[in-house]
Amino acid sequence: MLLSRHSAATFTGAARKQPASRQRVAVAARRTRKASDATQSSEGRTELTEEQKAKKRVLAETITKINSKHGAGTVMQMTGGAVDVERTPTGCLTLDKATGGGYPKGRIVEVFGPEASGKTTLALHAIAEAQKLGGNCLFIDAEHAFDPAYAKRLGIDCDSMLVCQPDHGEQAFNVMDELVRSGAIALIVVDSVSALMPKSEVEGDIGTPQVGSQARLMSLALRKIAANASRSGCTIMFINQLRHKIGVMFGNPETTSGGNALKYYASMRLDIRARDKITETGKPEPVGNKVRVKVVKNKVSAPYEVAEFDIMFGDGINALGCMFDVAKDLGVIEGKAHYYFDGVKLAHGRDNVLAHLKENPDTAARIAQAVRVKLAEGGHASTAAAAAAASDDEDEEPLSLDDETLAAELADRT
Repeated sequence: MLLSRHSAATFTGAARKQPASRQRVAVAARRTRKASDATQSSEGRTELTEEQKAKKRVLAETITKINSKHGAGTVMQMTGGAVDVERTPTGCLTLDKATGGGYPKGRIVEVFGPEASGKTTLALHAIAEAQKLGGNCLFIDAEHAFDPAYAKRLGIDCDSMLVCQPDHGEQAFNVMDELVRSGAIALIVVDSVSALMPKSEVEGDIGTPQVGSQARLMSLALRKIAANASRSGCTIMFINQLRHKIGVMFGNPETTSGGNALKYYASMRLDIRARDKITETGKPEPVGNKVRVKVVKNKVSAPYEVAEFDIMFGDGINALGCMFDVAKDLGVIEGKAHYYFDGVKLAHGRDNVLAHLKENPDTAARIAQAVRVKLAEGGHASTAAAAAAASDDEDEEPLSLDDETLAAELADRT
């Protein structure tokens, strides 16, 4: 900004009359800038001092000793060559998009929500997808309410799936830990946390207070199982119920059972809610639910994403509807009323398109493949964009401000 001679003189005189504290800040800023300029190498990287180089050598020798004593990979550097977390598909493309690709392998996932919201259906679809990839699955039926006929309709091979109906919570976690350490299990579903009754409560009389026994059980078990699951690459999915806090007048009174340990150990937490009923013409009773899933915690991708899809009674998640919604969002399917794929008209209206895809599975498979390619490209594109933005920030030249002006701004901020 150009200033007149009078205004420039006034600005300079005002700057010279700054208090002593601002002058000290200006001196400190000048010294810091000179020190940083002196330590910058010709390539733009900070040169290491002799003391730092010696510490680097000692650190490398120490890491070598640790790895030779405790095993290779005990301590390693998180370099750019680190691989992404492997995922297991959820069976719902909209949820795959919201979670960043599916359920992470070797991590703990918690699915919670009110009654009849679709928690068990979501877990059974995860088992079906894991079996398609050739993995072995275990269903810990603590509620003793597993329905094999419904599981078969969702695509689960019940002959190859393992089922455990434990007598108490300690037995469930011991079975889980042994199978996790075997390395032969890809996915374990626990239905549900609220039904994992501690042994002391089972052997005691009904009505005897057992304060915090289930929370202690969860805390002791998860600290052991979480590490073993990470080593073996086994995904553990806990289904949890909602409870209401007593005496809460402000804020959300809802909470989950089993204490707070599962909230900390879970890498992903999904809040599933049934929103509306799905009805069909000529049928007095609803045929399904419109479900909304919010990713309230996600350590492997962006959290707070939302996925909406349909769960049909007796058939599970409407996979074609999920695929259509994601394909429309990504531009794979084009149109507003008349929908097209690769320039070929599919049908008029969403319901007619879904009926057409159900009659033409080859077209549905091509659309699903195009959607997965788009999702993969979107992830790589966002990573590349972030890297490019970071490199642009590094290449930018630092702004040169007058020391007194910089000191005045710093003093005003503090």
